Amino acid sequence: MAESTKRAAESATKSSTPAIEIPVGSRVVRVSNPDRVYFPTRGETKLDLVNYYLSVGDGIVNALRERPCMMHRYPTGVAGEKVHQKRLPMGAPPWMETVRVFFPRYKRTADELCVTELAHVIWAVQMSTVEFHPWNSRRADTEKPDEWRIDLDPMPESSFDRVRRVAHVAREVLDELGAVGWPKTSGGSGLHIYVRIRPEHGFEDVRRAAAAFAREVERRVPQDATTTWWRRDRDPAAVFVDYNQNTRDHTIAAAYSVRGNPEGTVSTPIAWEEIDAVNPRDLTIATVPTRFAALGDLHAGIDDAVFDIAPLLEWADRDEREGVALPAAEEAGAEEADR
Repeated sequence: MAESTKRAAESATKSSTPAIEIPVGSRVVRVSNPDRVYFPTRGETKLDLVNYYLSVGDGIVNALRERPCMMHRYPTGVAGEKVHQKRLPMGAPPWMETVRVFFPRYKRTADELCVTELAHVIWAVQMSTVEFHPWNSRRADTEKPDEWRIDLDPMPESSFDRVRRVAHVAREVLDELGAVGWPKTSGGSGLHIYVRIRPEHGFEDVRRAAAAFAREVERRVPQDATTTWWRRDRDPAAVFVDYNQNTRDHTIAAAYSVRGNPEGTVSTPIAWEEIDAVNPRDLTIATVPTRFAALGDLHAGIDDAVFDIAPLLEWADRDEREGVALPAAEEAGAEEADR
């Protein structure tokens, strides 16, 4: 057993702090082991995580509202085991909400968390959820995405300055299309840009549109951006414009989701004007609450800026006529419904 995992397990065994009750709107959520250390770098606890999500309540609910949501749970803190959980855990109170999704590969269904109020988030945290990974579709029609996700994923030798350059080009293309992009840090080394779209197309069309956009970004900055499918074939210093995050049941951390690392970094909405100065490592559960109190939810207007992906589908058709084939969506791990 790794030393950090062993320490986390010992801490969990020794923890005997009485449970506390947290009022959340009209609900009361019982939080057990509130003093258990979840983030070893600064020592934040489970209660600190609860208080973080309470402090960004409007933002996290806006990011998750009505979406199937996978929970990344860490029962003994982020130094311990990580559990990818699709199904709502047993023992949920009757006021928790779910949405049933079907996994064709296994011919099985799962009732996933479906957040409509902050108490749903806090109960999930009580069940050791650190990260929230929502679908890009909503409960009304889970097969029709209403969110197009642009994931700027730096390869191991890429600098964040290169990510910044690609982000500016992505914004340039979005502006030309008349689309409004809403950037956020990934909580790791990359950036995400979300675009609200009409829920009129299936996942494959949204993925085709996303790939056409990614190829246009690559054409403009081939020295920085890549759409090469296989990781082993990519320039290790490039930024992968990952259109695959629009594949059915592929999820990424929501806006305001904490990430499961020792520093407790947060996937944080930012203004376009911040991209050249932001340091993602500075955005943590210790700093984002003050930022949120001052700025509010920088993604609050996302539902008012809806884009029609028809021009991107025309680009996709053009590329396909010219022989640029879209690789088949990856299957491994995409529809794992066992938990």
